[in-house]
Amino acid sequence: MLDLLVVGTGLSGLIAAHTAAKEGQQVRVISKGLGALHWSAGTIDLLGYTGSGHTEQVRRPLEVMPKFLEEHPGHPFAHLQPDFIAEGLSNFAALTGTLGLPYAGAENGQDNLFLPSPAGAARPTFLAPLAQMAGDLGRSEPMLIVGFEGMRDFYPYLIAENLAKLGQQTRAVIMPMDLVTARHDANTVQLAEELDDGDRRQELGRQLKGIVQPGERIGLPAILGLNAHGAVMRDLQELCAVPIFEIPTLPPSVPGIRLFGALRDSLISMGVRVEPGMEVIEAQKKAPQNGSAGAIGWMASKTPGRPLKHRAEKFLLATGGILGGGFDSDMNGRVWEVILDLPLSVPQDRSEWFESRFLSEDGHPVFTGGVMVDDNFQPVTNDGKLVFENLWSAGHMLAGADPIVERTVEGIAILSGMAAGKAIAAQ
Repeated sequence: MLDLLVVGTGLSGLIAAHTAAKEGQQVRVISKGLGALHWSAGTIDLLGYTGSGHTEQVRRPLEVMPKFLEEHPGHPFAHLQPDFIAEGLSNFAALTGTLGLPYAGAENGQDNLFLPSPAGAARPTFLAPLAQMAGDLGRSEPMLIVGFEGMRDFYPYLIAENLAKLGQQTRAVIMPMDLVTARHDANTVQLAEELDDGDRRQELGRQLKGIVQPGERIGLPAILGLNAHGAVMRDLQELCAVPIFEIPTLPPSVPGIRLFGALRDSLISMGVRVEPGMEVIEAQKKAPQNGSAGAIGWMASKTPGRPLKHRAEKFLLATGGILGGGFDSDMNGRVWEVILDLPLSVPQDRSEWFESRFLSEDGHPVFTGGVMVDDNFQPVTNDGKLVFENLWSAGHMLAGADPIVERTVEGIAILSGMAAGKAIAAQ
């Protein structure tokens, strides 16, 4: 029998599975789809905004964190030991380095980076792929933003205009699309696959060298290779002899897909099966015995025939919240967790889902509500009682945070996944 079944292939589920497998657990990962990494910028946000309406940019998240947690005692980060946040993110950066997709942060290891968003805004993040690092707005080199004719959802002149408003010396150029592909219509993933071809990136590098001015750095859409990303970056920088960086595009996100692929391949090499396309539709709930909490016996996923039962000693849910499909709702205002109907802190009255102010200081209850957990990331009831002895939760389904407006999405996913994986292995 499995030691652990993880439900969810987002960042929290993959990290939890990796942590538990590294500790010697026999693990399997199943999910309905492929998780949210395919939609993300591939960066790791720890804490980007605080204050009234979440409008104050955070420059040193580790320094601000104690005060932030005093003001948000129910936040997922509040379940972590003080040193675990920095240690966990350092371990994540070390892991990605071994996987050939290195991540880094500010030189002092404390500051947020400020990178260009797809619209040219300053985007605070704590760790980023090396391919995005040269875009840090704290650097002094002028920027050349390069786009391609007919490319959807990447607008270099808009990006350059907005960066100029932030005080960045920036100009934009649009190059022919046939430098990247002969297709008449292609998404970002297809364009990245085209640049895996050595001849294409050699020609692109020669053309970029002809338009870049001395002292500039070149910003390109995040399409610089999918499976040969490292080689694409090396070749272009050698040919152009200037720093090159990627700017994330609207989904599908190539940097997010690269991270998903690297983590999935690492799990597979550790003997962990990662199986999307398995939507969990029912579970066996064992009744409490001798004063203890109940337990999960199995979870079953949908198949063309009868449901397929997955048995394990322990289970971890990382299926996301109201935006990720882990919760559902109805017209009467009820919100529920879709697999086990776990207790939620989300109001069960539609009139209480949203605050009157759009940019509410505390966020909206429908987004900040979720699964309540103890310090081991095991779900609990409103009065703190354990729901199931062999169940853990991680990621965006946790109560007490509004990760999108706080810019804590990946930080919560990684740290809660690591903490839950360690707790599972230790039990």
